Parts: sequence; C-alpha cells; structure tokens
Amino acid sequence: MTSRVLFVSPASSPSLRQARFDDGDAIDDVGAARARAAAGSLPPAARVLTSPGVRCRQTAEALGLDGARTPELGAWDVGRWRGLTLDEVGATEPEAVARWLADPDSAPHGGESVHELCVRVGHWLDGARDFDGRTVAVVEPEVVRAAVVHALGLGAAAFWRLDVPPLTVTELSGRSGRWNLRLGRHLAASDTPSPR
Repeated sequence: MTSRVLFVSPASSPSLRQARFDDGDAIDDVGAARARAAAGSLPPAARVLTSPGVRCRQTAEALGLDGARTPELGAWDVGRWRGLTLDEVGATEPEAVARWLADPDSAPHGGESVHELCVRVGHWLDGARDFDGRTVAVVEPEVVRAAVVHALGLGAAAFWRLDVPPLTVTELSGRSGRWNLRLGRHLAASDTPSPR
C-alpha cells in the first residue's frame, strides 16, 4: 500500500508578501488569478484537505477543490506575534527572536515552538501513511516544512533551511514505514497532472 500526500502551499497574500506572521488575511488578486489558472493541474485525489486558515481555503476554492478543514494541519501558532512582521518583532524583542531562531524548543511568543509544530504535523503524517491513495492538502508553508522535516527524519533545526514558495506542490509518498520526497513544483495552467 502506498500513500501519497501532495501538499499545496497557498496563493500569495499581503501577509506572505510582507513576511508577516499569518494574520488570517485573504489571498490577493494576483494569487487568486494564478490559482484559478492552475485549476485542474493536480492529479485526482481520493481526499482533499485544507488548513482551516482563510488563505488555504480560498486557494483550494480557486483551484476548484472542495476540501475538508483539518485542524491538525492548521497554521503555526505564533502567539502574540501573529500579524506582525519579523522586523517589527526583532526591533522590540531582539533577544527573543534570536532565541526562537536558534532553539527549536523556544516559543517566546507564547505559541508553538518549531519542535512542537513538527511533532503535530508529524503525528498527522504518520497517520496518513495508512491511507491508501492520494491526498491533496492545501496548507500553510510552515506545515509543508514541518512535514518534510518529519518525513526525512531531519532535526527540527533544518526547518529554517526549507523554503516553500506560494502555489507549489511538495509530494511525499509513503510505504513500509518511510517517506520519499518529490521536491516542490509550481502550479501553473500548463502543468500536466502526474499519472502517479
């Protein structure tokens, strides 16, 4: 039995463009147009899931996907930093930011640490390995990063070394207790669905 999970990152939004911690904003017009143009470019899936966040739900809708909201794949809880840019937080709490970036167990914002995020997403991914078929999940970039860290058995510090651009697909295929990674690709109207 092989399980395939295609993680789709959301279309662009003001928060993504400004490097702002997710504040629940909607995707922007450019992102919505790109997502609509990419509708139909994903292979058929046995199930479709979305992060409960607005931009993930809107991206799924623009892609023509009807996904079930999945709290386990929700956005990273960054506590009181939500809605702020990293520069804004760095200007007022430079020591906290330095600690947060250096220590995967640190959560000076009062939300989840990198380690806790990776554990949460990893727990969901472990359960997904038992699902025979393809899952498409529209989730925040940090959820994709956490899934890759878990799937490859990387240390949580590797989380900061992974970039997930808007409207890209990162595929994990699992069998026999391990995951293989197919690196992200951009969704575009010219994409042809993979037959796998």
